[in-house]
Amino acid sequence: LVRLGLFLYDHLGGRKRLAGTRVLDLHRDTEGKPIKDGFVKAFEYSDCWVDDSRLVVLNARDAQNRGATIKTRTVCISARRQDGFWVVEMRHGPSGEITQVRARALVNAAGPWVNDVIGQVAGLNSAHTVRLVKGSHIVVRKFWPGEHAYLVQNTDKRVIFIVPYEDEFALVGTTDIPYSGSPEAVEIDDGEIEYLLAAVNRYFTKELQPDDIVHAFSGVRPLFDDKASNPSAVTRDYTLELDAVDGQAPLLSVFGGKITTFRKLSEHVVDRLKPYFPELPAAWTATAALPGGDIDGGDFNAFLDGLQSSKPGFPAKLLHGYARRYGSLSLELLDGVASVDDLGHCFGSGLYEHEVNYLIRNEWAQTVEDVLERRTKLGLRLSDEDRARLENWFSRMHEEAK
Repeated sequence: LVRLGLFLYDHLGGRKRLAGTRVLDLHRDTEGKPIKDGFVKAFEYSDCWVDDSRLVVLNARDAQNRGATIKTRTVCISARRQDGFWVVEMRHGPSGEITQVRARALVNAAGPWVNDVIGQVAGLNSAHTVRLVKGSHIVVRKFWPGEHAYLVQNTDKRVIFIVPYEDEFALVGTTDIPYSGSPEAVEIDDGEIEYLLAAVNRYFTKELQPDDIVHAFSGVRPLFDDKASNPSAVTRDYTLELDAVDGQAPLLSVFGGKITTFRKLSEHVVDRLKPYFPELPAAWTATAALPGGDIDGGDFNAFLDGLQSSKPGFPAKLLHGYARRYGSLSLELLDGVASVDDLGHCFGSGLYEHEVNYLIRNEWAQTVEDVLERRTKLGLRLSDEDRARLENWFSRMHEEAK
């Protein structure tokens, strides 16, 4: 999907015009209305956008459809070579059950934990490491008309995105902070909040305050350590390391990389493993749709019109949310659902019991956070009371399952 954006710059630099862009006069063009008078020009550009958590889940569904077994909340506790295979032990979190599998090869795509897998799980050494760099975002109410995004240059010459997010919200980010803590414990700090707010307030007439923040989140980028002194200058490319001494079962580790090039990275991984799996087919993912992405002609609006025609009486906003989250899989979601009453209890903001059960059955959802943050983003809209009702529902479900 393509979204228009405006790249704003100032006297610090950034004056090189990007190919294929159009120069806007911020005092004349409507996109400049939210911008302070001191800024007079911007570049218009086009880019693509994606919901990263939906992308991850749908890749897992695609892998399952092609024969993979998906083990969520499962820790790899040991991996040892034996008789030409890897013998891998895994512990499943909720039950603590230990299972063992044998594999002809291992791919270590553990991101920030890549060195932990090599050293602590497999008991090997590596010549490479990753540098952990924290990136944080804040979410506020959208404060400008239109569906375009803004890209602004901060005083340190880094650029910050201000992007329409989940219809009525805006996503502001990101930061680049060296990080040395536990990757799963990462969270935004006050300095990052001040930094992001300052970037927005430098350009926009609507100045944001900490009270305007409705949500914040952080992640860790596992960047390949190329010894650059500035975190922003560290390469975003990736390096593959293959451990297969004396014909032993291979371990291929991925250092670095970005979600924007994940398919190309995956193809490179498969290419490196072809000597061990000569039956592997040629690369095929360039034109393959993920589950739900096989919309005729890629025409989302036409698909949505058809969905609404097939479900008369359903709120348009509800069907639009389903189409956005699930694409053509929304037909699977609504199969056999004749009316809104068939969707069961509504927890608020268009989240019905039927959808929660669908996520449990088809997308490995097990907790409130899985549903509200990692699958639907509806946590941005639910009240504390709505969330409490959903938590009680999950509690009852887990009790009944015992």
